[in-house]
Amino acid sequence: MGLDLIEAWSKIMGLQAKRLGYNYEVRNANFSTSAGVQILTQILNEDPKPDVVVVHNPDVTSYAKIEKKLEDAGISVIQLNMKSLTMTTGFAGGDATVIGEMQAQAVVKHCGPDTSREVLILNGPTTAPWTVYLQTGYNNVFSKNPDIKIVARQSVGNYESSKAKSITEVTLKQHPNLCAVVGVWDIPDLGTAAAIAQAGKTGKVFLSTNGGFSDYACKAIKEDKFNNYISFNVPGQGRDVNNLIQMALQSDQKPGTLKVALYSPLRDISKADVEQGGCWSLDTVHE
Repeated sequence: MGLDLIEAWSKIMGLQAKRLGYNYEVRNANFSTSAGVQILTQILNEDPKPDVVVVHNPDVTSYAKIEKKLEDAGISVIQLNMKSLTMTTGFAGGDATVIGEMQAQAVVKHCGPDTSREVLILNGPTTAPWTVYLQTGYNNVFSKNPDIKIVARQSVGNYESSKAKSITEVTLKQHPNLCAVVGVWDIPDLGTAAAIAQAGKTGKVFLSTNGGFSDYACKAIKEDKFNNYISFNVPGQGRDVNNLIQMALQSDQKPGTLKVALYSPLRDISKADVEQGGCWSLDTVHE
């Protein structure tokens, strides 16, 4: 909790719970995988058990087995934006592989023959779904464009803006003609943009990132900090996860019998069309 997209998802889920009259509770693992496993294990052993659990996976494996156990125990599991290796009753979120392809395609288009074609790739935690699936998308595109030179692939840890900034600073010193940075997510990439600006290279180093398109992302696009932005539309994802919750609560089938994935429509946003993008803030987001 505390991150804009998670707070927005939670607000939207809470509004539906209030409207329809069911209980909604948040249990925050706070970026600790072990704490998350402990929370899910505790839920498995509770009596009475909840009907639905919405999970934000830290990586592709850590929660996979316990998600299966939750469904075997009669609890519908809905995964939100970060998908594990186990498909459960529902998934609502962006297709990170497609997002990666869209970012890479924008970089290939920008880094033509009159540039160095040097590219830095920033990742999140190594085994996080966002990292794993984005990388697949990048590789799908860059493997077909061998002229693009990947100078480094580095992790910004748990999406840390300060780490993204320091990695970009070092890379720009080592590769002063760097053409582009492929960023993992808009929050850490505010640090990436700051490093580019401090090096006097705003407008010279192309920065592609992605996110839920909240108000600070709009501002960064307008200020030329983000040159290419793939929006996965957090308010729309809140609607989708609410629809999956309603489906699970109404279904008389055993959890996991029916598996539904609702992939978010994606938008490629630039400064030219940012005003039509529909950015939001936590104050304005609604069910």
